[in-house]
Amino acid sequence: MLLDLPQRKLQRLKNYDYSQNGAYFVTICTQKQLQLFGKIENKILVLNNAGRMVLDKFAQIPEFYPNISVDKFVVMPNHLHAILMIQRIRTAQGPFPTMQLSDYIHRFKVLTTKLYIEGVRKDSYPPFDKKVWQKSYHDHIIRNEVEYRKIWEYIAINPLKWELDKYYSE
Repeated sequence: MLLDLPQRKLQRLKNYDYSQNGAYFVTICTQKQLQLFGKIENKILVLNNAGRMVLDKFAQIPEFYPNISVDKFVVMPNHLHAILMIQRIRTAQGPFPTMQLSDYIHRFKVLTTKLYIEGVRKDSYPPFDKKVWQKSYHDHIIRNEVEYRKIWEYIAINPLKWELDKYYSE
């Protein structure tokens, strides 16, 4: 007997090469939108130890992957918004191997989950339910300068508009 399970919606743009040069707006959410990374008090973002770890590891992405830069990002209590720029690098031997956007996100989630579990064991981070991060992530290919500026501004003011954010919860 076949079960009539819901079909998972494709998250990525069909037939698009997510390793090509470009700017990408990314949102990564915690599982069940738990506020694991801090809080917002009087419109001021206050990251806890876990939030600072996530912030540090996200900022370090270009150190490990020279073909990606982080233009703007913010760690919120239960999600992260970022603009990532992928730039293929050519060397004397040819093009530097470039991973897909999803590979960078996956590696970030694996590393931060490992560090988060260590922090929970040391009673430094709040406990979580089975997974730190939601299964997938949201992305948007930034197509022009106008979009880039709007998204950059959105990320910059996100803590100020926390109550209006679709990821907001008390």
